[in-house]
Amino acid sequence: MVDVEKCRMTRWPTPVLVQKAQPIEDIDDSIQALAEKMKDIMVEYKGVGLAGPQAGVGLRIFVASLDGTKENAKVYINPVITPSGTLVVNEEGCLSLPGIWGNIKRYSKCSIKAQGLDGKEFTEQAEGLLVRIFQHECDHLDGTLVADKLSTVAKIAARRKLRQLREDYENQNK
Repeated sequence: MVDVEKCRMTRWPTPVLVQKAQPIEDIDDSIQALAEKMKDIMVEYKGVGLAGPQAGVGLRIFVASLDGTKENAKVYINPVITPSGTLVVNEEGCLSLPGIWGNIKRYSKCSIKAQGLDGKEFTEQAEGLLVRIFQHECDHLDGTLVADKLSTVAKIAARRKLRQLREDYENQNK
């Protein structure tokens, strides 16, 4: 059972962001409510995707919407991604690491197998922005952040922003 009232945008270095998310065993009303709350958070923060850990929940679920709208957001539960194609470098940021951007290598295509809110399994093929969203959100489910994929130079450049995020977290959790 998920307490949706406690769900909120989660920023680094909150521990749930660096832990491997757990599979969802039962798609009950609380998971339905969680998906709706995640869509709301994604839209509020002007994102195109949001993973469970980013909402403070260590479960294998994410939402994605190419246009960043709630109406077009789709829910992916227990996703398994199979990347293919070539590695492509593109600029990427993360709602959990505001203000930090970097050039990240991602595969140009992928197949994703997941469950929907109805519990039925489905498979999709993706490329373009959608393949980047899928890989980014699946990274979150495995405890990997964009900051982990930054080049050494980009990590040095982001050091001050990371320090500020850590200070903000420590001040909020005193």
